[in-house]
Amino acid sequence: MRESVHTNTSLRSKGMMAVIAAQFLSAFGDNALLFATLALLKAEFYPDWSQPILQMVFVGAYIIFAPFVGQVADSFPKGRVMMFANGLKLLGAASICFGFNPFIGYTLVGIGAAAYSPAKYGILGELTTGDKLVKANGLMESSTIAAILLGSVAGGVLADWHVLAALGVCAAVYGGAVVANLFIPKLPVARPGQSWRFKPMTGSFFNACRVLWRNGETRFSLMGTSMFWGAGVTLRFLLVLWVPVALGITDNATPTYLNAMVAIGIVAGAGAAAKLVTLETVARCMPAGILIGVVVLIFSLQYALLPAYALLILIGILGGFFVVPLNALLQERGKQTVGAGNAIAVQNLGENLAMLLMLGLYSLAVKVGVPVVAIGVGFGGLFAAAIAGLWIWQRRR
Repeated sequence: MRESVHTNTSLRSKGMMAVIAAQFLSAFGDNALLFATLALLKAEFYPDWSQPILQMVFVGAYIIFAPFVGQVADSFPKGRVMMFANGLKLLGAASICFGFNPFIGYTLVGIGAAAYSPAKYGILGELTTGDKLVKANGLMESSTIAAILLGSVAGGVLADWHVLAALGVCAAVYGGAVVANLFIPKLPVARPGQSWRFKPMTGSFFNACRVLWRNGETRFSLMGTSMFWGAGVTLRFLLVLWVPVALGITDNATPTYLNAMVAIGIVAGAGAAAKLVTLETVARCMPAGILIGVVVLIFSLQYALLPAYALLILIGILGGFFVVPLNALLQERGKQTVGAGNAIAVQNLGENLAMLLMLGLYSLAVKVGVPVVAIGVGFGGLFAAAIAGLWIWQRRR
């Protein structure tokens, strides 16, 4: 059943601008909250290996709710789903502010994020269409990365000043995202009349998984984006431990500045992808994916701040150029088959399984005492080899 939705091809429509504003605030809160909560764990003397566990409970919510959130996104107006999801994030951030267990509070934020993701990407295909969908994804990714840039830095800087103040700002920003969602137009429901019984819902989700994994183009997109985001979240935690080892700096702000360099690069890479890549030429992004791993390997061997900044910007440029076309391909092909919301939910499952696996391996490596530099070198080399293998396999099919 194809989606029946109203489309507006303008990238500057009121609805699109409301989506971008809501996404910016939501992503700002996500990234500021991560670094604020990491600072809280540090202040309360949690062990280093517990830091990736914080992100693992977050992605665990994506995995557990994956069979349901795509149908939710396609069964209700996506703007209202986004508003509800941001409300859950607000509740989770507020609970950490008031002294509840940070892992429980962050799990609530993860549930909100799991519900939010299929709606935020699926709505792009309802507000625009065709080749402009790649440009809309570039706009979304640029907004997201700008939020990562500012949110990460704000979380680290505010946490160095006062951890509770940083957590309070995160809750306030989520409140702003809820308000922004009110300005998204109430679009028609994409796929009405679906069953809400457990067995049909899970059956529909796993059928969507089969449909997307049997299609060469969507399987290619799913595998590429899963490896990218699994690597991305692992790099973020690698930086937290790499900074004191390689640079001798122990504050909360420096890792956020370095993460911000990646964010700046992704904005540039996403913009380049929007201009140079179409749905018919998606394979152009693959060399950039291979080079991400190579540059991560080189970065891990640095012991000075300036080259670290430059290499992280380059990683970001390559990352933006790599992931934006793959996202657009999945949204367009998914909308035509299983529904955009279901397609993004399947993508979220793959991405978060990859994150869970990579974070688990990273946490284990830290716990058993593998040097941080060795982790980075091995991680970069394996990622480059994996993307190269995916590209070769896809070209032979």
